[in-house]
Amino acid sequence: MSDAITIRRIGMNEAMACVDALADVLIDCVEGGASVSFMLPIAKETAVAFWRRAAESVALGERILLVAESAAGRIVGTVQLITAQPENQPHRADVAKMLVRRDARRQGIAQRLLEAVDDEARRAGKSVLVLDTVTGGDAERLYERAGWLKVGVVPNYALMPDGALCGTTFFHKQLV
Repeated sequence: MSDAITIRRIGMNEAMACVDALADVLIDCVEGGASVSFMLPIAKETAVAFWRRAAESVALGERILLVAESAAGRIVGTVQLITAQPENQPHRADVAKMLVRRDARRQGIAQRLLEAVDDEARRAGKSVLVLDTVTGGDAERLYERAGWLKVGVVPNYALMPDGALCGTTFFHKQLV
């Protein structure tokens, strides 16, 4: 089924044009319980403002934005690679906001987004990737299957969208 999905990098202008669709993906994920920095209820304006800032960051060359689109052109997933790092870490990037709509899950889209983000990181000259995710969630298993190495867990690190505390697992991946 994921063969009908296209993964591609988008620039600032296209990201701005896709803000509403990206906001819908974010809202769907948060409403589905994803702990990705937002709380319930998440207002459309909050999600749109986040994506506008992300698009501006793309324009500044601070991040790479990838989208997963259905054959009909609907954005069903996204991931970001934050390439702007401190002066002593030019070889590193953070993977952030790995999001797949609930109705598009279990089709290999997240795996394809991860493969694409690895490729983009290599093109950007990055050799070390880091990310964090909710401990015990589906994403944790996804990252382990994709070759990410668990660094450790911090209990009570963040809040779930409903306000419950959750642990966060940190991962890294060495690109060769």
